[in-house]
Amino acid sequence: MPLRRLPPLRALEAFMRTVRLGSARAAAEELNLSPSALSRRIANLEEFVGKKLFTRAKQAMGLTDEGHQFYEAVSPHFEALQRAVEGQSDNLSLLRLRLGVLPLFGSQRLFPRLGELRARHKLLHIDIDTGPHLEDRVGDTLDAAIILSRGPERGLHAVRLDENKVHAICSKELAADIGTNPDQDTLAKQTFLIHNELPESFMAWKDELDMRDLDPAAIDHYDSGQLMLEAAAQGLGIAIMHDDHLRRADDDRLTELFDLDVDSPYSYWFVCKPTALESRPVRLFHDWLVNAGL
Repeated sequence: MPLRRLPPLRALEAFMRTVRLGSARAAAEELNLSPSALSRRIANLEEFVGKKLFTRAKQAMGLTDEGHQFYEAVSPHFEALQRAVEGQSDNLSLLRLRLGVLPLFGSQRLFPRLGELRARHKLLHIDIDTGPHLEDRVGDTLDAAIILSRGPERGLHAVRLDENKVHAICSKELAADIGTNPDQDTLAKQTFLIHNELPESFMAWKDELDMRDLDPAAIDHYDSGQLMLEAAAQGLGIAIMHDDHLRRADDDRLTELFDLDVDSPYSYWFVCKPTALESRPVRLFHDWLVNAGL
């Protein structure tokens, strides 16, 4: 039986990266292509399949309905092909990634899913670093990092992993004592728990309540979100944290004050040096992370 024609793999790779990164420019940079070269590869794929996969308006590209269907159909097979080639390559040695991770992100979001990554890429091993100043050490002692930031420094390849809401989190007992809708005088008698690197979350929360002049009895500073949650659960104060942290903690000792929708100034980001994407361990982790939706 004759083999069927396969689509050009470089064109297929260009398509997959554009979809996963959500940006033609980012895909072109990762593949070390000019935007016009990337566009030509995708056009070749569209000609091969006889479908328009993207809409094009100026510099923006969006998936068409047929493009979305094509991605959903091809994506698992493309990944299977990558894993099959990797599994049959005798000349591949152990792959090691030096990754900086904030402890709370690691425990709540990364480690529950790392088994999936190991199943896909058995040769990939990760050294985890939860030390301070992760962003500053990318390209030196770290290959890549997952940080919580207003926005990474210029010159880094960065992928935003989420957007968050700021919440005031405390023990149910403390919430019962002060009421679910306390006034400024009541809050001024409380202790607030603030992360050292996220001071503007508290300001954003106060602004939303129109309590810019709120001066609490005490502000305790932490460098660990995980310890902040435990301190709040023990009734030691009101933690100003993200709604995602509360939801993922799934701790029935905790609740939130007020029913507010406050945009956080901070998001989780994956960062690395642009040249690091040429490294196989960084690229494997990057592609898995972007596609996994942690």
